[in-house]
Amino acid sequence: MVLRLLLLLGGLLRATKPAPRCESGQETLGQCQTVRKAKCVDIALSSCTDVTYTQMSYPNFLDQKSREVIEYSSEYILISVLQNLLQGECNPDLRLLGCSVLAPQCEKDKVIKPCRHVCEKLKKNCLHAFDAIDMAWPYFLDCDRFFAGEEEGCFDPLAKLRGEVVVEEDLPSDLPGTFIQFKHHSYSQMVSMLKKTASKCSHIATTYSIGRSFEGKDLFVIEFSTKPGHHELLKPEFKYVGNMHGNEVVGKELLIYLTQYLCSEYLLGNPRIQTLINSTRIHLLPSLNPDGYEMAAEEGAGYNGWVVGRQTAQNLDLNRNFPDLTSEAYRRAGIRGARLDHIPIPQSYWWGKVAPETKAVMKWLRSIPFVLSASLHGGELVVTYPYDYSRHPMEEKMFSPTPDEKTFKMLAKAYADAHPVISDRSELRCGGNFVKRGGIINGAEWYSFTGGMADFNYLHTNCFEVTVEVGCEKFPLEEELFTIWHENRDALLNYMEMVHRGIKGIVSDKFGNPIKNARISVRGIQHDVTTAADGDYWRLLPPGTYVISAQAPGYSRVMKRVTLPTKMKRAGRVDFVLRPIDTWPNKLLRRSMEDIYDPYDPLELYDPHAQHGQPEARGGSSPGREKPWWWSYFSSLDLHKPLWLLKQR
Repeated sequence: MVLRLLLLLGGLLRATKPAPRCESGQETLGQCQTVRKAKCVDIALSSCTDVTYTQMSYPNFLDQKSREVIEYSSEYILISVLQNLLQGECNPDLRLLGCSVLAPQCEKDKVIKPCRHVCEKLKKNCLHAFDAIDMAWPYFLDCDRFFAGEEEGCFDPLAKLRGEVVVEEDLPSDLPGTFIQFKHHSYSQMVSMLKKTASKCSHIATTYSIGRSFEGKDLFVIEFSTKPGHHELLKPEFKYVGNMHGNEVVGKELLIYLTQYLCSEYLLGNPRIQTLINSTRIHLLPSLNPDGYEMAAEEGAGYNGWVVGRQTAQNLDLNRNFPDLTSEAYRRAGIRGARLDHIPIPQSYWWGKVAPETKAVMKWLRSIPFVLSASLHGGELVVTYPYDYSRHPMEEKMFSPTPDEKTFKMLAKAYADAHPVISDRSELRCGGNFVKRGGIINGAEWYSFTGGMADFNYLHTNCFEVTVEVGCEKFPLEEELFTIWHENRDALLNYMEMVHRGIKGIVSDKFGNPIKNARISVRGIQHDVTTAADGDYWRLLPPGTYVISAQAPGYSRVMKRVTLPTKMKRAGRVDFVLRPIDTWPNKLLRRSMEDIYDPYDPLELYDPHAQHGQPEARGGSSPGREKPWWWSYFSSLDLHKPLWLLKQR
């Protein structure tokens, strides 16, 4: 009996004995508890000076005992560069959350932990951003280990951001599937909306990046197709590009609204939208210049002028940054037999400053056989078409048509005629100067400039591109966006449907094997298109009768006469079967189409997804596993590299 009482007493003593004091690093594992009296000191960490409190305590929750130790730690470096790593998404929220752990709030010599529910909500909304760059969620943002419940007297490290937080507000669950929120979207909000839309319509949509801006933001595209991510035989490729000038924001918002509209209407069974997506591969790039947009957005809607944010972070105008192939086209125009298509990029172009955004677009154009495109701008209400550069450089306003003048006028009118304001005959309105021209104009006749994207599309690839000036206000107030969307919605759809005008077909040999890079020529039009990898082609043409020919090195030319009726709304199918020949009568065909581009071609080696201006990773890589691109940010750390950021395979 006495023995039992002694054992019971010993158990009670052990139960009431405090946990052992912590050795360095044990507290984070929950193996012990630290008993210490905090001493509050002023915050001196440069990345944490904007927190809601003024004093912190050493050591912090990671047992880092001085400012120097914190500033040289991988945890502190991470919160300092998260803005760049995640392209602005979930920041400054994540940085402030990290500061609440690295620089814990201290009041009256007492340390206060940050609230667990804040951490959990932010992790729920931001974990996808870490997944997107193949990074693990940081261990020091573990919501269970370093954060406390409200009943324990925690504080909200994001309190001052209410109204500014980038985390999307929860919308009512009973909203209809067709609901569109007409607002201006920040970069992170735009990315979130594109990804949410692609997830909602995952069977017909996907997102991808064509590269990065100078400041490291992904240039995201959302694609709609019955087989997302893949080119399908005879299905034409279409693209819209918005926000090329950062302060011209209407095109960006229109494309964000268009993505939501296409998704919801397809799900609802809208026959027009289903036909469009089932027969077309559509690519929407809402913002080509996200860095410029951020500068413009700082001034705000309704107050932005005509200059701030127009250019990139490198101070480059993207619509003046493409190779000048138009001058070369004018030089060739007088040469018999010379073609005004697929003109190579001159070597001298690479001697100048070429924006990463420009290179990304050029690489994009090389990788997908685009047929039709439009770039959405702001500042006027008119549709312009190539050439944008005058035949005579000294003439600022001179009609300068391409060989496809009739086709371009048909395309431009397809947008203008479907736009209720552009087609309005009143001259006392935005865009009234173009009423007598039907709301369209040759670009060089309006004003001449070189290095434009539309001319480059036409002269370097198969793609026909027009420029749509969608309104006289570059950065309108939010209350105007609903009206602007409804004015442009049908025009956007109508223009996309024009990708099915003209002819299409397959060029193959007598055994049915596709012939890549065969030329499709139209008699009387000094501009050819070429076949894609599967031998398929698309040639935009207005109604009429044409003589079409197909030719390729080592094969005889085949010619066909084709008539396209006025009321025909679909591309006519015209296939060609080419027969091999022993001798080539035309010496011009001896040059392989594989060599169509300049031998000196930096685009072939250019990685559009590289982090511009950042050093490459050096050393420290473990055998058999390549480190992610962001690893270079921690290259200065010799022994304490953040292996905890690497995902477990």
